[in-house]
Order: sequence, then C-alpha cells, then structure tokens
Amino acid sequence: MKGDAHVPFRELHATRFFLIVRPVFKVLFLAPCIALAACGGLFFYPQQELLLTPDRTGLAYRDVRFAASDGVRLHGWYLPADPKAAREPVCTILFLHGNAENISTHLGSVWWLPARGVNIFLFDYRGYGRSEGSPDLDGLHRDFDAALKAALEQADTGPGHIVVFGQSLGGALAVTAVDRSAYRDRLRGLIIEGAFSGYRAIVRDKLAASWLTWPLQWPLSYTVGDDYRPLEAIGQLSPLPILIVHGQADSIIPPDHAQALYDAARTPKALWLIPGAPHIAVFRTKRNQDRLIDYLRGLGCAAQ
Repeated sequence: MKGDAHVPFRELHATRFFLIVRPVFKVLFLAPCIALAACGGLFFYPQQELLLTPDRTGLAYRDVRFAASDGVRLHGWYLPADPKAAREPVCTILFLHGNAENISTHLGSVWWLPARGVNIFLFDYRGYGRSEGSPDLDGLHRDFDAALKAALEQADTGPGHIVVFGQSLGGALAVTAVDRSAYRDRLRGLIIEGAFSGYRAIVRDKLAASWLTWPLQWPLSYTVGDDYRPLEAIGQLSPLPILIVHGQADSIIPPDHAQALYDAARTPKALWLIPGAPHIAVFRTKRNQDRLIDYLRGLGCAAQ
C-alpha cells in the first residue's frame, strides 16, 4: 500500500457494510411482497460505477475481458504477485465477491495478497461493474466457469495452482460452481468466508429474526429457488481441500451456517471460527492474514 491508499479502503468498508445489511432489511420489511414473486433478485445488488482502480492503492494490475458460455461479456482485474515476494510455485486466487457493489468495493478484501507473493484474479458477475447482462444464479455459475478459464489462461498462472476464494454470496456460489465446473480438477483448494449453507436457509434465518415475519419464514422461503444448495454440493468436492472461515460476531450470516457446511464436507477440510470478527472481516488483521498464508503454503503455494 502506498500514500493514502488506506483511505479508500476505510470508505469502502463502510459502504460495503451498508450494502450487505440493506438486503436483510428488505427481506424483513418487504416480506409480504415476496409472496407475490420469486425472491432471487433480493440476493443481487449490483453497481456499475467503479469506485476506484487498483493503481490508486499502489497495485499493479491489468484489465481482463472474457465471455461466458452464453456470450455475456465479463470484466475482471488480474493483480500479479509482487516479484520481490513471489517464489515458485506462485498461487493464483480466483476471488468471488459478495452480493453488492462490484470489484472496486471488494478489492479491500484481497489487496494485501500480491505483496505476500500471491496472484489475484477478481471479476464482476454479469450486471456488476463493467460486466454486461443481468444477474441470476444460472448466469453466475456460467460466469464462474468463464472466469476460472480466464484465470488459467493468464501467463502468470501456473498449472494446478488455482485456489478459489469466495465471500458471503460468493462463498455459497463458489461451492456449487466448483462442484459443477468442468475445470474443478485444475484447482488446488477452495476457501469460503461468511458463506451461507442454502438460499432458502438464509431467507428463513432473516424472516425468523423479527416477530413480525417469523410466521412467514417457511411459506415465503419456498418462493426462493433451491436448485443450487451449497450444503449438498460441498460433500461432492473431496479430495479438494476446503477451508471454511467465519466470524463468530457475524450478524449477517450466522456462524451455524459454517458449522453445517463443515459437517457436510468431506476430508480434507478445516473450519476457522474467529472470535469477535464480523461479516467477511476475518482477514483485516495481520494475524489472520499470516494464518491464511501459512494455509496456502500447506497447499503447495510459495506465499510469503
């Protein structure tokens, strides 16, 4: 990080908190409307405007344009590892962000990794940032496969050194997308933070949080499609190593979702429940960053 790079990240963290919480309030207070239509759209809060670019934080990067299998044009950023920190074999992390904003907002989750010798490829789902189209779960799964293919095609990416890292909605998506991906055998590991175990399950949790909507949790949850269930898919990923991370102070996605996913996964697997950490904020501390780097080394990545 250089200059005033920390300032944009402080602003983005505040913005992200609002944008993560806003859908929760919509589920709670607009619940009667949900019965009239499918709820899938409640999971997506895209923004087209990019709030910053990596060079403003002192990071080298390149724009990557690619297309999903249905022709939707997508956009991402590739952040190469700092040559001073990188050693062979260099890992590339394919990063899947949460439900709101775009990659410029979520850059704050992974900016520190290139300085530790890790390549980062982060991309926007359809309808987010500079990616075309409108978001839906079927489309996001197509976007994942296209992004994974694009990451594998980058000159800096060594064969067999891709690790998928998803946060919140991106974590839930990562589980089911990896399970269905034609490229899953090219992955070194899967990391998910603050993910939920199912779309219906998280809607029920939010409806149950208020006495006004508590009676509606079961009937209204069935307006949400459940074709993609992380709780079922995660058990199909072995022998891929899986790391499940969750803050115990997460008020958005309860930590019992992480426990359920861990219980459903097969070995090799690990569960980190971090005391005091709120939603998708585990890796804001150097201690947890160092712990993740140690984990990546265990996967055969020469992170610093």
